[in-house]
Amino acid sequence: MPLDLVHLVVGPLETNAYLLADRATGTAVVVDPGAEGERIAAAAQARGWTIRHVWLTHAHFDHIGGLAALADALPAWPLVAMHPDDLWLWRLEGGAPLFGFRLDPGPEPSVFLQHGQRLRVGDTEFEVRHAPGHTPGHVMFYAPTENLLLAGDVIFREGIGRTDLPQGDYETLLRSIRDQVLTLPDETRVLPGHGPATTVGHERRYNPFVADL
Repeated sequence: MPLDLVHLVVGPLETNAYLLADRATGTAVVVDPGAEGERIAAAAQARGWTIRHVWLTHAHFDHIGGLAALADALPAWPLVAMHPDDLWLWRLEGGAPLFGFRLDPGPEPSVFLQHGQRLRVGDTEFEVRHAPGHTPGHVMFYAPTENLLLAGDVIFREGIGRTDLPQGDYETLLRSIRDQVLTLPDETRVLPGHGPATTVGHERRYNPFVADL
């Protein structure tokens, strides 16, 4: 496999942050640096990887909270990619003030993702899948050659993302799961924003929220 992947659980909400690196060049991407940015940077440095991009599935504080520290720990700030429909949330510190604290959201996203867009980590291509419901601009990253879906907070092992936060919508989230997750092959590995990994096939059979989709 030309892609190396490191999984880090960060912050008080135990967010899954992922480091993806091209094995040939060591060029790396961080997905959802939710906290502990220095630790994420150190994990890449220990492996000789160079972080050049950050991909955000969405802009909740527990997925962007380590971005400022990560950027400060790197020799050059990375390019930050996010769907434009979550820019309002990023500018509201990921919703942190709603929970009684403030947050430095770090470098403002400068790459705006769209559904169907193709991103690369070396030779591995990822497809951007817009999957609103948890937030309006939530996206997932799907690498068909690796049977891999970085799902953020759309779907978890036998669960789904919450929809009771500002601009969340339950029916929209279910539609996103039906159209953007359950259309993938059963063997696709799903790496969620919280909790253990799963597969599309497991969720199709055992996730009570999606049984009737």
